[in-house]
Amino acid sequence: MRTGIAARALGLASRIGSDPRDAHDIALQKRLVLVLTLMPAPAGLLWGIAYIIAGATLPGLIPTVYFFIALANTAAFAVTRNLALYRFSQLLLILLLPWLLGLGLGGFRDSSAVMVWSALCPLGALLLDSRRNAFYWLLAFVGLLGATALMQPWLPAGPLQPSFALWLFVLNIGAVISIAFVLLAYFVGQRDYFEQRAEALLLNILPKEISEALKDDDHGTIANHHDAASILFADVVEFTPMAATMSPLELVNLLNEVFQCFDALTEKYRLEKIKTIGDCYMVAAGVPRPRADHATAIVGLALDMQAAVAANPFCGRRLRFRIGVNSGPVVAGVIGRKKFIYDLWGDAVNLASRMESHGSAGAIQITRETYRLVKDEFVCEPKGVVRVKGAGELEVWHVLSRRQTAAIAPPEAALR
Repeated sequence: MRTGIAARALGLASRIGSDPRDAHDIALQKRLVLVLTLMPAPAGLLWGIAYIIAGATLPGLIPTVYFFIALANTAAFAVTRNLALYRFSQLLLILLLPWLLGLGLGGFRDSSAVMVWSALCPLGALLLDSRRNAFYWLLAFVGLLGATALMQPWLPAGPLQPSFALWLFVLNIGAVISIAFVLLAYFVGQRDYFEQRAEALLLNILPKEISEALKDDDHGTIANHHDAASILFADVVEFTPMAATMSPLELVNLLNEVFQCFDALTEKYRLEKIKTIGDCYMVAAGVPRPRADHATAIVGLALDMQAAVAANPFCGRRLRFRIGVNSGPVVAGVIGRKKFIYDLWGDAVNLASRMESHGSAGAIQITRETYRLVKDEFVCEPKGVVRVKGAGELEVWHVLSRRQTAAIAPPEAALR
């Protein structure tokens, strides 16, 4: 019950001054400055009451007043959402008020090192502001330390009893370190959260092995040769005239629904989606991770894609696809450094594309190289010879179904 109340309170506090249009870094800064403000505020009230009870009435008013100023400042921030003003005013209060309190209590020793609270100013600025501004706040803090040391001989003795001052030493140091720890822990937690989201987005674009290589600045160009891979191209039949009759939103929704279906099937077989170009969907097996069953896995995917298209209308439309598959050596790598893409090159890729473009509606057309690898697992029908530009006459087959006696190894077994 208490945990639920604390969670709701934290959630409510995190919405103070928030704006749906805030970038992630601005939203994080707003949450951090709230933590930096609201955590010391109750301590200021308690400290102030304790000082007043101990006989230090005038110094005790300083942390007490801070409590009310912090609440008023936070209320103003909730209305104005002016992060720069709120951040500057709070950092200035955190810097100056403990210093003034320390002077009123007789300097470093007699005040129980209350000025240690001022250290939250440069530490907080490092999380909330630019490094340059944080350095200026640090210089201000060090300057106040030096000024206090110079003024120490002329400061009157403090009114606090030694036993009470001793406990305040413990409380001051422990509280400041605790608040600094909470700030850093919250910052690290938020940083890790956003890093995980960025990692997930990167893995949606690139294979894990390639994304890891890109994180290494010294890696240079990423390019690998794969001796055995299979490539699939799938394309919507008569897409151009159909697209001319659709609105842009309808067209995008249609392709999104189709490709989400294909993405799920690709993930099922643990294959690598390479890219989509218009209405064309490209998948590869055997890259970047070699696998012995690359051809059977990708032909199995092709049959499942064919069955899904036949069984399901997409956005209320019945579609037909041409699917082409070829197997052979490829070169795989990343091109560009902005909006980069993991892509494949080689004759095997070109022939797979030709198998699709020279294929028939609703058919899965494969080359001899792929047929040789899958003939024992799939029923294939010879379709004679097709003339392919740049490759001459090639024998082709259409994949009809899986053989009843063939058992295709699951993706997990193929990767062992």
